Amino acid sequence: MSALVVDSSVALSWCFDDEASSATEALLDEVSTKGAVVPGLWHLELANVLLRAEQRGRRIPEGIAARLDYFGRLPITTDDETVGRAWRETLTLARAERLTMYDASYLELALRRGLPLATKDGALAAAAKRVGVTVLP
Repeated sequence: MSALVVDSSVALSWCFDDEASSATEALLDEVSTKGAVVPGLWHLELANVLLRAEQRGRRIPEGIAARLDYFGRLPITTDDETVGRAWRETLTLARAERLTMYDASYLELALRRGLPLATKDGALAAAAKRVGVTVLP
């Protein structure tokens, strides 16, 4: 059973020391023990941001492959309903909350599963609070 929905902003804080905090490290501990669920785009977002960081010369401890391998070993499951809801529920939510479709996919997943949402994204966190989703950290 997944304990929360984790977005890419939180997961990426586990890759860069200057983005980490005690709160995001606590979330990593929670995900490691209780699991998390993500929409499919999460994998693309992580790889893309890490690739762009590497291209800009930002140091990625242990390298991209090692980071992605680490994420692959965490008990994080990919939701298989996200794509089927993209043009209905997620689009409606994105419009109502003035979010990107990407951010709305995390919010739709948290709403549907009744799980807290871990995000460092201010607009997504505010929208989640408006619709009654618990926001972490």
